[in-house]
Amino acid sequence: MCGIVGYIGFRDAYPIVIKGLHRLEYRGYDSAGVALSNNGLKVYKKAGKVSDLEDFVKDIKLSGTAGMGHTRWATHGAPSDRNSHPHSSGDRKLTIIHNGIIENYATLKEALIAKGHTFKSDTDTEVLIHFIEDIQSSTGKSLQESVRLALNRVVGAYAIVIMSADHPDEMIAARKGSPMVIGVGKGEYFVASDATPIVEYTKNVIYLNDNEIAYIKRDDLLVKNIDNTIQEPYIQELELKLEMLEKGGYDHFMMKEIYEQPRSIRDCLRGRIYPKQGMVQLGGIKEYVEKLKNIDRIIIVACGTSWHAGLVGEYLIEEFARVPVEVEYASEFRYRNPIITSKDLVIAISQSGETADTMAAIELAKEKGATIFGICNVVGASIPRLTHAGVYTHAGPEIGVASTKAFTGQVTVLTLIAFYIAQQRGTITQSKFIEYLTELDEVPELVERALQSNDQVKAIAERFKDSANCLFLGRGSSFPVALEGALKLKEISYIHAEGYPAAEMKHGPIALIDAEMPVVFIATKNSSYEKVVSNIQEVKARGGKIIAIVSEGDVDVKEMADYVIEIPLTGETFVPILATIPLQLLSYHIAVMRGCNVDQPRNLAKSVTVE
Repeated sequence: MCGIVGYIGFRDAYPIVIKGLHRLEYRGYDSAGVALSNNGLKVYKKAGKVSDLEDFVKDIKLSGTAGMGHTRWATHGAPSDRNSHPHSSGDRKLTIIHNGIIENYATLKEALIAKGHTFKSDTDTEVLIHFIEDIQSSTGKSLQESVRLALNRVVGAYAIVIMSADHPDEMIAARKGSPMVIGVGKGEYFVASDATPIVEYTKNVIYLNDNEIAYIKRDDLLVKNIDNTIQEPYIQELELKLEMLEKGGYDHFMMKEIYEQPRSIRDCLRGRIYPKQGMVQLGGIKEYVEKLKNIDRIIIVACGTSWHAGLVGEYLIEEFARVPVEVEYASEFRYRNPIITSKDLVIAISQSGETADTMAAIELAKEKGATIFGICNVVGASIPRLTHAGVYTHAGPEIGVASTKAFTGQVTVLTLIAFYIAQQRGTITQSKFIEYLTELDEVPELVERALQSNDQVKAIAERFKDSANCLFLGRGSSFPVALEGALKLKEISYIHAEGYPAAEMKHGPIALIDAEMPVVFIATKNSSYEKVVSNIQEVKARGGKIIAIVSEGDVDVKEMADYVIEIPLTGETFVPILATIPLQLLSYHIAVMRGCNVDQPRNLAKSVTVE
């Protein structure tokens, strides 16, 4: 959600900034802009894509060794040229780019208008840069101090970069509740909202912490907190590789990431399972073994696809570890007064590690004394730093907005956690444990086989690409898979889709069934198989078009369904991972056939860093 990139050094800034904005397009945005320092501040911005901005400036000579750029996802003010970032102060000597929301902007704006300030946009961001200008002009303080004073008075979340016409050799960056990373080069620095624009130029990065301000020059970096105390920044090396950010011959990042799942799941398992010994090792949480033996309850908090993964985790943990589990939308959890004690374990799931609602839920749970584990994909993100312990999914960068390999990675980690807790609490026999781990070790290969259904799924997509609605139904741990399948379809194809427990169909959704309604069943061989077969018969009796995900070798459902997609036969525990694969492919092909922007669906952002 929104993207920031900045550069100060010895190279031309514009090519670095514009390439960085392209790298950040996956985050979701509706406008783009750049600011360059060259005998004053030059600002160019445009509603639309980064390519529209490039067309807008193609005949302008752009130079300067300091610059910054922004892709905006609209919050305050509709997408438009005037609401695009960067925004400037009244005297045009300061300019700012900003991710986040300034919640008290209206009060600040009213006071500034009373002082004679005029505004050219509807944004909270423009209010912030005017506020900084006002402090500087009314107090005579330095720009550095004026920024610090302003940030002490604003309420909300922000990642900001500020440039000044009077200080062309300096850039100021700050964060609170929104990510910010600084790339460290030789005689140059890079600033971005994540590491994707930086990896091409340097592997050394600093992740700013909340309430920190970085004062950046070409050959110097000073970090302070908003109380004006100097901080010692920690430089770490990026694991990210440039080739991970390319499509690698695929038409879309989403398709590449679907096909990366055998590798990403294998990377998630590597060094963590030992089937022959019947052992799971999770180094990130091993210090909490005693805690795990004595917890009363697990609460999983997440949003979107991560919430669906959490629902699968609920089935797995309760089945194997015999600990009660509750799965909560982080956005709702944070606004309740939940009953949490020190005997609770809270597991926070987020692909990006920057989801605002999930971070707020973590803070709430910590205040109430719970132990917090994180499941995250991005090393160095905020959530791993906020939690007591955790496990990375190691899925690699996920550029497509619709989550694919992150979901299967999260489910894989939750499976490992379920087994790990069961191992510590003694709720599973050693022989069974060896059996399950042996099956789990084979899952990447089974996913590879599941991907072989692509051509068949593509043919089914051709039949249903013009549907107006779609139902996804499953039972047990396949119910969250149905939810995820429905979410994928509506996210990228804009077809209305709903996921339901198959048994709930008779409690309302069956009224929608007619000859035009495609109904997708997860009907694999498991403990609910006969019940799902009955549900399929109910849909068939009403003329619905049935697409069934079945286990290899199935006979019964094949006789009833209009279309059948087989997945490799596996234990019920691992069905959610395999059954997800054809649903991802179905959504992808339908979206492509409808001419939708698969990697950047409308109105969506990859990382939701504001409420």
